[in-house]
Amino acid sequence: METLSSRTAYDLWADAYPAFAHNPLMHAEQAIVEPLLLRLRARRALDVGTGTGRYLPILASTGAAVVGVDRSWAMLTRSKAALKRPPHTIISGAGLTGGGAGLNDCGAGLSGPRCICGDAVHLPFRRGAFDVINASLMVGDVADLHAWAREMARVLALGGHLVYSDFHPSWTEHGWRRTFRSADGATHDIAFEAHAIDQHLSALGGAGLRVEAIREPRLNAGDDPSIRAFRKRWGNPPIVVIFHAIKEP
Repeated sequence: METLSSRTAYDLWADAYPAFAHNPLMHAEQAIVEPLLLRLRARRALDVGTGTGRYLPILASTGAAVVGVDRSWAMLTRSKAALKRPPHTIISGAGLTGGGAGLNDCGAGLSGPRCICGDAVHLPFRRGAFDVINASLMVGDVADLHAWAREMARVLALGGHLVYSDFHPSWTEHGWRRTFRSADGATHDIAFEAHAIDQHLSALGGAGLRVEAIREPRLNAGDDPSIRAFRKRWGNPPIVVIFHAIKEP
């Protein structure tokens, strides 16, 4: 099976990618991330690697002004399905480079979350533009974790919160692959960058972000035969790692 770059894979996957948690790993991740985001009650929230917008309505439900950013235009066009209420607008990132843009540049006067096509390591926002940043399962697409963490810290306000998740290092230990099925039914393999937990900690510390908590959820079998089969074969390893960090005042 050919291994696709993440950019190619997401453009191909977009037509079949739901705007909600659609597998056991995502359910395990969201069970931790969603309550945390709701407790933080952001005023200005950024969802990095927003994809089809799974976390946009969750962030918006607290009354926050919300912006989603993703480098896949195909994924962003699918994000409308996540936002029946309130309405949202997708805006091209062209002309917003250089880090000078703020929230008003991303859809002033528009109701609901706004989505921008842009690069997570070169965000088109001013320093300190957001008090909460969420990034769900996207840093596996980032080769330079230190550069990514510095950019998150740059657009995060003092005292602001960064909540993000990554595929657990157990994926590398067990030789697991990321695959998806496109709209035509074909199965594809996605390349991803493996990050050790120590690498995350080094990147966060180097960016001036203090780690508040680390969570490593496992799959809860319940009545799901596929999860029971997984646990019978692999045991019960953690499948995702979630970090909550704060930008020190």
